[in-house]
Amino acid sequence: MNQKVGGRFWKTAQRGLLSCLRGLIRAILSLAAGIPLFVLSVVSIALIPVGVGLVLAPLALTGVRLFADLQRVWAAEWSGVPVPSPYRPLPARGPLRRLRGMLADPATWRDLLWTLLNAPVGLLLNLLPLAMVVYGLEGVVVASWLGQVAGYGWGPFWPLGDWGVVGVAGCLVLGALLTQAGLRWGPHILKGYALFVQSLLAPTRGALQERVRRLTETRADTVDASAAELRRIERDLHDGAQARLVALSMNIGLAEELMKQNPEAAQELLAEARAASGQALTELRDLVRGIHPPVLAERGLDGAVQALALSLPLPVDVRIDVPGRAEAPVESAAYFAVAEMLANVVKHSGAQRAWVQIEHDGDRLLMLVGDDGTGGADPGRGSGMRGIERRLAAFDGTMAVTSPPGGPTVVTMELPCALSSPRTSPS
Repeated sequence: MNQKVGGRFWKTAQRGLLSCLRGLIRAILSLAAGIPLFVLSVVSIALIPVGVGLVLAPLALTGVRLFADLQRVWAAEWSGVPVPSPYRPLPARGPLRRLRGMLADPATWRDLLWTLLNAPVGLLLNLLPLAMVVYGLEGVVVASWLGQVAGYGWGPFWPLGDWGVVGVAGCLVLGALLTQAGLRWGPHILKGYALFVQSLLAPTRGALQERVRRLTETRADTVDASAAELRRIERDLHDGAQARLVALSMNIGLAEELMKQNPEAAQELLAEARAASGQALTELRDLVRGIHPPVLAERGLDGAVQALALSLPLPVDVRIDVPGRAEAPVESAAYFAVAEMLANVVKHSGAQRAWVQIEHDGDRLLMLVGDDGTGGADPGRGSGMRGIERRLAAFDGTMAVTSPPGGPTVVTMELPCALSSPRTSPS
């Protein structure tokens, strides 16, 4: 029994001391990082009209986001309070576009408000467990004995008159209770701070509702696109390979009947059957390639896009820097997006050359497809681009088309994703 009580005491003490250490780290960062970042952000935003802020503001706001993201991670890992990231996707290129995206994001201003309020609130809540423990230990270890030696008439907790047995006992008891309270309630106090972080740094109700609405729309678009894809596959099978296989079966049956009576006619039917089987096999391969190309599964997005570029009737410059493999659905969506854009280049652009650039910047896959054609591409006029836009939206992806009359055309597509495994060279 005593061992169980002792074990619980040491576990409580360990958790409490760990909370004190974590609170001290947070309190130091609240002052050392939070206040300078807030001041720098406000000053840099104010200096945007004179040009200096165009350089400083993105750096300062990025620092605020990194500081806020660190608090989100700590809130989840240390206190079990999840704080999802509320930021909107930023353009991958162009410092002015990224700055405009930051300033238009409501989460940026909530970050700044949190940084300002975090200085007093974070300092108070994060230092409170450590202060309780230190002050309690001071009452137990230092204050009572110091009172005995110096002859003070006041204890650290309340006036006890002349120091004696009662005063010493009071200091010891109250100090022990305060120390125990700090150790026991330290994790709960830090959880209260994590809830404060969640209240300002988590997505708002409006943002969550917008997210739900967006997911509902993309899910409906995905279901419609999947149904249309299934109908296309059924139609291609019925009108193509299935019809050829039926004709192949009939020709083989006729050849069996004519084998004895008219061998030459039977040989002609068998030759037709062989040709029909080759065509049916080709159509089946094309159908499978349209569902999920085998080269994509074997060689990844890099090899599949390289093979696709070699099959086109115009030169395509391909540059890919993706040091890993994305999940299969994301990789498939990226491949078919690039394939559709290149198909549009061949069919409609009148281009002499095209280029594809794919890279991964840490949390998203960036794909750019361009050509030197006549321009004037409009996503609203063609079903192909709209279909790709819906397909990317199912993964929170985006597509932007820049195609002035006379060209060039550049299609920028982004897919949020993480790389699950390192890229391997094809054998």
